Amino acid sequence: MATIDQLTTRIADALASGAPLSHVVKIDLKGAGFIHIDGTKVTNQDAPADLVVTISLDDVVALGRRRLDPMTALISRRMRMSDMGLAMSMQSQIQTLFAQAA
Repeated sequence: MATIDQLTTRIADALASGAPLSHVVKIDLKGAGFIHIDGTKVTNQDAPADLVVTISLDDVVALGRRRLDPMTALISRRMRMSDMGLAMSMQSQIQTLFAQAA
């Protein structure tokens, strides 16, 4: 199982070698902490964001490894999005990010 520190580092490394996200995103890891992404800056702060993705640490890894389908995660409420329209417009960026973090 990955730790929050490992995920934060993997996300930071992925963003450093690729394009920054188009909006500020915060991943709320359901009590395990936060990953806040603003451009290419990645921290563990609980700061405001355009999109908040609420998901467990295990489910982030499962999504990244394609062991959990994003639609199934949403329907079963294992993953929640604060702005579904924005999430849909960022779908490929978010999926790529989770895949690189897994």
